[in-house]
Amino acid sequence: MENFKLFDPKKIFKEYPESKKTYFEGKLFKNLKVPMREIKINGNGKKDISKSIYVYDSSGPYSNKDTNININEGLFPLRRSWLLKRKPIQGGITQMGYAKKGIITEEMEYAAIRESHHNLKLFEENMEREKRLQSRNKKFTIPKVITPEYIRDEIANGRAVIPANINHPELEPMIIGRSFLTKVNANIGNSAINSSIEGEIEKLLWSLRWGADTIMDLSTGKNIKETREWILRNSPIPVGTVPLYQALEKVGGIVEDLNWEIYRETIIEQAEQGVDYFTVHAGILLPYVQLTRNRMTGIVSRGGAIMAKWCTSHHKENFIYSHFQELCEIMRHYDITYSLGDALRPGSIADANDEAQFAELKTLGELTKVAWKFDVQTMVEGPGHIPMHLIEENMEKQLEYCHEAPFYTLGPLTTDFAPGYDHITSAIGAAMIGWYGCAMLCYVTPKEHLGLPNKDDVKQGLIAYKIAAHASDLAKGHPAARSWDDALSYARYHFHWDDQFHLALDPETARKHHNESLPDEKNLRTPFCSMCGPRFCSMRISSQIFESNKDN
Repeated sequence: MENFKLFDPKKIFKEYPESKKTYFEGKLFKNLKVPMREIKINGNGKKDISKSIYVYDSSGPYSNKDTNININEGLFPLRRSWLLKRKPIQGGITQMGYAKKGIITEEMEYAAIRESHHNLKLFEENMEREKRLQSRNKKFTIPKVITPEYIRDEIANGRAVIPANINHPELEPMIIGRSFLTKVNANIGNSAINSSIEGEIEKLLWSLRWGADTIMDLSTGKNIKETREWILRNSPIPVGTVPLYQALEKVGGIVEDLNWEIYRETIIEQAEQGVDYFTVHAGILLPYVQLTRNRMTGIVSRGGAIMAKWCTSHHKENFIYSHFQELCEIMRHYDITYSLGDALRPGSIADANDEAQFAELKTLGELTKVAWKFDVQTMVEGPGHIPMHLIEENMEKQLEYCHEAPFYTLGPLTTDFAPGYDHITSAIGAAMIGWYGCAMLCYVTPKEHLGLPNKDDVKQGLIAYKIAAHASDLAKGHPAARSWDDALSYARYHFHWDDQFHLALDPETARKHHNESLPDEKNLRTPFCSMCGPRFCSMRISSQIFESNKDN
């Protein structure tokens, strides 16, 4: 890697107040040190309330104040020692292959510890409230304790994936599946109009700062290979790509000149670098292209449009579909996860849940079973633009057609009328589909449909989607979700302002909004905010009612 004069990560990873990086050790593998973020609860100085809660942390070593990181050198290869001592098994070295043999890997225990409920009960809870707050989604259950054995079984059955290329040793393993915390992907990448390696590394770090669980490098401009190398060596989270984009660059952007050999060469090049999951557009078949003729917005997937043009120009079947088994052999060799691309996802509310979309989805289900025969981990991509009343049907058909493989969706956007605010229109759908069982949400930024996102757009998109993911985790009853809300609610009711800020998803913004109208330091002790003032604060009045009753 060529040296660049890059920024200091510490300037991006400003320390969260009253937070520190904490590590939990493995039991099966004693050398594991799994990161969480510990948030200190001070209770306005009351000793009986002073506690800590632990929240999922995907920021890698960047947010550890005791760790200095040189972007030019890349991250420490955490997994290298695991991989060197691991014995190959018949059929390859994939997480799915080991799981089918009943073997638990370091990656599986690492992911299990991250998913576990590390928070002690902060307050006595009313059993009726607990019963009332249980998830109403009875279509799948989540165990109270996430164990390595449970993760192994979910991977063996194809219901979960741990994207972890053997050539990405810097990775901190994580799991994607409907029985686990809902994950969020951030898309970054340059374009033919705007191209900068430094800019993409900054977007990577900024995405980590705001909680991205995976990254997709969708670069289509200059220096695609170099940009990807920089991203991989500095990424503690899985990195995905769409190899078709680089293959098209290799033929000068002329779709008709694409072929299997060029695509295969690109796949191997990216596999050697360490890409963890590939979006492959293998499910768009020649007959399906005609199904989009009467759509409002045609084919909106980049990869889908490219393959549709290739198929219709040559009057041949999709070469990725035709060579899918050979592709599986390559994926198995590196333990790369499939993200089967939804080339025919709807790009408008008018096209939602149409014949083209579901025809491709059935084919993706068939390809999923082929991939599993090769022990290749697989998730399936989904829409797109879907109004709220059709979201549940979409999830149900995916589970049926694709045999419960993890679903990974863009949004879905629930309305088309708000350009500039599509991080909101899509976060509504994302929260709903996450509750119904979607495993990972691909974020949408305010620039969706309008332009290439900048740093602030990345933050806005991730904040919206972290909220959507957490809301869906609450609804589906993940045991690690509730404690964060309970801690913040307690701080809010008792006017522990500092604790409210520290527990906030974005502490800096929460404190800024409060201090705009009550900036004086002593106001952090007042039992009201500027919305209601001292006389009309409902929570203050409510607490006074019970205080007076206590005296009587």
